[in-house]
Amino acid sequence: MTSADRRLTPRRKPRQVRAELTRERVLTAAAHVFAAYGYAAGTTNRIAEHARMSIGSLYQYFPNKDAILAELLVRHIDRGAWTAAEELDLAPGSLEETVRALVRDAIDHHRDDPQLLRIMIEEAPVSSELIEAIDRHGKARVSQVRDVLARHPDVRVQDLDVAAELVVGTVEMNTHRMMATPRPVPVDRLEKELVAMITRYLCGDQ
Repeated sequence: MTSADRRLTPRRKPRQVRAELTRERVLTAAAHVFAAYGYAAGTTNRIAEHARMSIGSLYQYFPNKDAILAELLVRHIDRGAWTAAEELDLAPGSLEETVRALVRDAIDHHRDDPQLLRIMIEEAPVSSELIEAIDRHGKARVSQVRDVLARHPDVRVQDLDVAAELVVGTVEMNTHRMMATPRPVPVDRLEKELVAMITRYLCGDQ
């Protein structure tokens, strides 16, 4: 483990329900404080105060606010699994609705707190745990989308592996970027344009 990873590693991994609840209290308080005050002013003292615990108790779980933010981002990624392929509408002629379900899943996962999303994107330090989470969920999402493409009769792309990578990358990158801006694009417009663009590509429309 590198010194950077040690700096970002939580100090205490909960083994009991009470400890897990305390850890969750810290993370919930941190999300509120970062969104309300910004990252620079979102100090561990403010987080401890909002969590109604002593700063010493907070430090039993996390060594600093960078470690807290890194954990928030990992948790954000872990909770962002898309709808499984078998749960989507795969009936003939419904490719647009299938794409819409994928896009809407991504949007719903990022729409709650644009300010916190922006802080996570701009400020979160890169840890080995974060890299592992991104890789793990990226592979899972690409596999899910490839399954959808392989089963749908209206898909006309030739290389399903590359197409799945492009769809996932396009949805993730644009959802993050558009919804984390200070003046985010209205959700209905973002969904409409992403669905139209991806559907035309998958249908082979020029």
